Amino acid sequence: MANSPQARKRIRRNNRRAEVNTARMSRIRSFVKKVETALDAGNKDEAAAALKAAQPELARGVARGVMHKNTVARKMSRLSKRVAAL
Repeated sequence: MANSPQARKRIRRNNRRAEVNTARMSRIRSFVKKVETALDAGNKDEAAAALKAAQPELARGVARGVMHKNTVARKMSRLSKRVAAL
């Protein structure tokens, strides 16, 4: 258990940040899921629109420090390749 005031404050801050970051990750996953469901359905127009909406969300995740830059680059590359292949 934390004994110093700084450590107690840090625990409170970490808990708040964890909630925010969890919400951000969930939002990003939802956008990616929309692209994947459109791809599975074979709907190219819907998949392209969903990808266009998901790309800024993924980039925002990198900017906020929730996801790693290379992870997002890989996901965007793979999704765009799948949309183009439809």
